[in-house]
Amino acid sequence: MRKRLPMLVAAMLLTAAEDRPTAIDRAIATLSVEEKAAQLQNDAPAVPRIDLPAYDYWNEGLHGLARNGVATVFPQATALAATFDAPLIARVGDVISTEARARANARPRGAASPRYGGLTIWSPNINIYRDPRWGRGQETYGEDPYLTGQLATAFVRGLQGPDPRYPKVIATPKHLAAHSGPEAGRDGFDVDVSPYDMEATYTPAFRAAIVEGKARSVMCAYNSIAGVPVCASSALLNDRLRKDWGFTGLTVSDCDAVSNIAAYHHYRRDRAGASAAALAAGLDLNCGHAYAGLPEAVARDETDPAQIDTALARVFQARHALGTAFGGTSPWTKIKPSQVDTPTHRALALEAARKAMVLLKNDGDRLPLKAGARIAVVGPNADALESLEANYHGTAAQPITPLMGLRAQFGTLRVRYAQGSAVAEGVAVTVPETALSVQGSYFDTLDLSGRPRVMRADRLIAFDWDRAAPAKGMDATRYAVRWTGTITPPGPGAYTLRADIPRCFDCRGHDPVRVWIDGKPVIDDDGSGKAVEATLDFADAAPHAIRVELVHAGEDGGIRLQWRAPAAVQLAEAAGAMADADAIVAVVGLSPDVEGEALGITVPGFEGGDRTDIGLPRPQQALLEAAAATGKPLIVVLMSGGAVAIEWAKAHAHAILAAWYPGQAGGQAIAETLAGANNPGGRLPVTFYRSTRDLPAFVDYSMRERTYRYFTGTPLYPFGHGLSYTRFAYAQPSVAATLAAGETLSIAADVTNTGAQAGDEVVQLYLVPPAAAPGPLGTDPVLQRALAGFQRLSLKPGETKRVRFALDARGMSSVDRDGVRAVVPGMYRLFLGGGQPGDAPGVEAGFTVTGREELPK
Repeated sequence: MRKRLPMLVAAMLLTAAEDRPTAIDRAIATLSVEEKAAQLQNDAPAVPRIDLPAYDYWNEGLHGLARNGVATVFPQATALAATFDAPLIARVGDVISTEARARANARPRGAASPRYGGLTIWSPNINIYRDPRWGRGQETYGEDPYLTGQLATAFVRGLQGPDPRYPKVIATPKHLAAHSGPEAGRDGFDVDVSPYDMEATYTPAFRAAIVEGKARSVMCAYNSIAGVPVCASSALLNDRLRKDWGFTGLTVSDCDAVSNIAAYHHYRRDRAGASAAALAAGLDLNCGHAYAGLPEAVARDETDPAQIDTALARVFQARHALGTAFGGTSPWTKIKPSQVDTPTHRALALEAARKAMVLLKNDGDRLPLKAGARIAVVGPNADALESLEANYHGTAAQPITPLMGLRAQFGTLRVRYAQGSAVAEGVAVTVPETALSVQGSYFDTLDLSGRPRVMRADRLIAFDWDRAAPAKGMDATRYAVRWTGTITPPGPGAYTLRADIPRCFDCRGHDPVRVWIDGKPVIDDDGSGKAVEATLDFADAAPHAIRVELVHAGEDGGIRLQWRAPAAVQLAEAAGAMADADAIVAVVGLSPDVEGEALGITVPGFEGGDRTDIGLPRPQQALLEAAAATGKPLIVVLMSGGAVAIEWAKAHAHAILAAWYPGQAGGQAIAETLAGANNPGGRLPVTFYRSTRDLPAFVDYSMRERTYRYFTGTPLYPFGHGLSYTRFAYAQPSVAATLAAGETLSIAADVTNTGAQAGDEVVQLYLVPPAAAPGPLGTDPVLQRALAGFQRLSLKPGETKRVRFALDARGMSSVDRDGVRAVVPGMYRLFLGGGQPGDAPGVEAGFTVTGREELPK
């Protein structure tokens, strides 16, 4: 097979050239080197003489079409991974591509495509979530290469559609390779990774997305590997990607990664040299403007002009395939502009949120909660829009927070609410409805003159209006809003008010905002973002007049009126809400305000978007302890992008539900799960560790003691864990006793719902290879076990279904210390169950492999 692969690659390259229309070659021949360089940057300008419209290749669709107005907001990527449902992920990808086409089709044919308006989607993020401290881990499918690869393949297929001749959109798996934090220093960070870890952990998901998913684009990462910036690594972009994997599509840099080759890695002296290095390594498209240095690189004889033409041909071929240039056509132009956030799309977002729910603990069957129960809802995430939408998101038209969902499920009169705490010390949270009573007046004029277009009572001042109108019939690009009413602190003390305006990228200007308390101006920000806070001393809990004015004429996306309130006062308010409750639902966890990409935040437990401590932040821990002290049943709903060390909650709470960042319908899914209308069937796509002390150094990219495959300690909750309101049983699987290396192993088993409720079981297949020895001086991690298959089943009470797996050579292969993958002889063990061995019911079987077969990269 290895000998045939180069011939196959050559054939694919020839086919790609034959499929390229001559119009592309003619266009390239007419362009100057400066024009070519401009077309190799993400915001490519129009070239009227060759009938080429302007096009920005930068668009995002991680868990919904992002940053371009109203769109269906699905659960964040880790939540999607928790479904363990590849067909569902494919359907999510299909909806995202439909909405991307709908937005594109709303523009006249030939019109310029703005940033976030194109059909080149820079998703999914398939880096391995190797360490829970990484703030961007929420964007990934978790810690397992096989699960990540299977979900990435499904998502890519959903995005690109069924016909390779006419891609619906172009998917872009990112960030190749070995890029999993820290955020600080990411622009110039050098990764020291062994050949074993590269082959066994960091590249398998990319290979799957490209070889199986047929992704037509790939993004390279910021970091370097062994001193070579990834975006200038011919070993990765030419040898591994194009030769080994047969990739013929478009490569793109992470944004400003080419500039970083000179500015941070110091691998070349200037942008011309950096551009030459990247181009020679096989990088086609530069997100950023470093490729403007290509003409200078040509003049200095550092770049072969033929390499520029090769890259440009790939870039133009992508636009032709999408039907947007060079005579290309597409059946997807028939998608109507109205096919955004449709009832069908909203139903899928709800289905995904339901399936993402992971029940971690349920002592004494405290869940489901009984109908008619009086419920106290506390916690900073109970009514937080940002913890539904996560990051890289669109604007949810009708978001449902946990508080809203619980009121709809159990009745407003049976639900009492108090915010209870901040997310973390020093972090502002939205002023809650218990403290705010305002009416919003929405104007078409920027000076707030004339009659308002809309007047309404707003429960909160917390809105995501990223390229979205604040009210029906209004212009999304030009409006002003005035809110008037009262703010009532829950008790005396010093409160810091904050008018938070989510800032856009590359804006014309930012939105000014002003706030008055009792008629006195306290915040007057001109759009600089430098005067958005004010500290006020309230002597009591009396209401105070408030007025907030926002003027929107730039590209900023919404507003949140936030505060940092006295912790003791917030706890006292929560105690009042919990006093008469039959059960307490504490909605706690993290927030995209503290974990995410390159955030400008340093508070206890968090720095720059990453975590320095994986425990629950102290203000929320104090809230949980106060709730437990009441003696009432305590239900913890954990909303986060990844694992949180909630050892105290495991010991003291009666039930724990991991809800992640669950998307626009997350609150409904949470409420239905707590009520029993949704039987939770999700599983953890990451290991929950007990403490930060369990983790190796964050900057260490070795997989030793990382993830369930190599961690030798005892986790708080293991990868694959998840409970149900029903029970499942497994019959002994049918497995061949012996097979030769390279043959496919067929596995079949019956799974029965032995409980009284319908439910979903995630059948997980784990493979334990023949005993492996560590490398020299123990430098290589020792594989404990590896996920080799999974299927999600829906079973009625008493129903039995048969599951089948086909374990091919790659699925049962091992990697040696030199990074060589092969099927090795020996005795293998299989475990088939609802989780890992020792964590969930299941059955075991063994088989023997004879001979050895080495596999291609």
